[in-house]
Amino acid sequence: MFGIADYGAFVAAIVLFLAIPGPGNLALITSTSKGGVRGGLAATLGVIAGDQVLMWMAVAGVAALLAAYPAAFTAVQWLGAAYLAWLGWKMLTAKPGNKPVLNIKPHHFFQQALTITLLNPKAIVFYMAFFPLFVDPAKHQGLITFGAMAATVAVLTFLYGLTAVLLTHFLAERMRANPVIARTLEKLAGIFLIGFGIKLAISK
Repeated sequence: MFGIADYGAFVAAIVLFLAIPGPGNLALITSTSKGGVRGGLAATLGVIAGDQVLMWMAVAGVAALLAAYPAAFTAVQWLGAAYLAWLGWKMLTAKPGNKPVLNIKPHHFFQQALTITLLNPKAIVFYMAFFPLFVDPAKHQGLITFGAMAATVAVLTFLYGLTAVLLTHFLAERMRANPVIARTLEKLAGIFLIGFGIKLAISK
C-alpha cells in the first residue's frame, strides 16, 4: 500500500506508541480537564501538527544534521527538558484559586501541545529510525510513501486523541464535585511533567 510494507503492522505499532504515557498524553488529559472537549481537541490538533513537523524534518534528514552537530541536539534537548520541568513546577506549586497553568482558551491549548511535541528532539530520531522499517524498497514511491505514512499517523493520532478526550471529559465531570481529587491529580501531573523533563535531559 503506497510502498508501505505490512501496513497492518505499521498501524498497530503507531497505536502502541500512542498509548505509551508521555508528555503528549498528559497534555491531552490536562487540556481536557481544564478546557473540556474543545480544549482537548485543540491539544490533539497541536500534537498532530507537532508530529507532522517532526516527521517531515526526519524525512528531510534533520536527524542526520543533529547527529553531525551534537551541540545543537543537546541545546534543543535541554530546552525541551527545561520547558517540561517549568510546566510541571507551575502545576505542582499552583494554589487553589490560582489561574490554571494551561489557559482555558482552545488556541492556547493548541500552542501548548504543539510546543511540548516540538521540544522533543528524540522524536525526530525516532521517526528517522522507525519509518525505514516499514518501507518496501521494491515498491517505494518516494514522498508518496512518506506522505501516506504521515497521513496514517495523523488520522490515528486524531482518533486516539478523540477517544482520550471523551473519556477524560466523562471522568472529569464526575470529579469536579470533589476539588481535593482535582488538586491531587494536578499535583501528580506536575510531578510527571518534571519527571519527563528530567528523563529527556539525562537521556543519551
